[in-house]
Amino acid sequence: MARLESNFRNMVLVLSGITMFAALAIGSVYTLTKEPIVMAKIAKQQNAIKNVLPPYDHIDAEPVVKTEGLESTRAYRAYNEKNEFLGTAVETITVRGYSGRVGIIVGFDKAGKIIDYFVLEQNETPGLGAKMGVWFKTQKGKQNIKGMDPSVTEMNVKNVDAITAATISSKAFLGAIQNAYVAHLANIPPQK
Repeated sequence: MARLESNFRNMVLVLSGITMFAALAIGSVYTLTKEPIVMAKIAKQQNAIKNVLPPYDHIDAEPVVKTEGLESTRAYRAYNEKNEFLGTAVETITVRGYSGRVGIIVGFDKAGKIIDYFVLEQNETPGLGAKMGVWFKTQKGKQNIKGMDPSVTEMNVKNVDAITAATISSKAFLGAIQNAYVAHLANIPPQK
């Protein structure tokens, strides 16, 4: 095989060929993985909804979506087989975390008490803010938010113990819980 002459034109051609090959490879991988990633996110969300609500028969077909700037909430109302309202699962996203976006889903019973929560996404510091998935469920001090009523106890670091050395992450998490509670109140169906 003949060796290419080392000049500007040949270098541009070779570099362009390599770039096109890399772009084609990356595009192919993206196309192959796009649908499985979306399906995994949907499955994670559906599993989270089941985990944060009491046993239910069905939820509203379409969630109620509210967006304010970069922050948003989606409320899923749950009903039993008699079509009686049981509670709301609220998915909320905040951009106030130490490392940006924090997405959680929190379940409220019909009285407004927190049933449970699940962290859907976060990029907080490992060993610090990333503990939010378990920290606020721990039966230690004033950490556990399960069973709390945000109408009685405001969700902030004055009323709930913050994650040690992760105050910004804790404030973002608790602020998201408070936003979810507001969305829950806005989505309680009228009594029949």
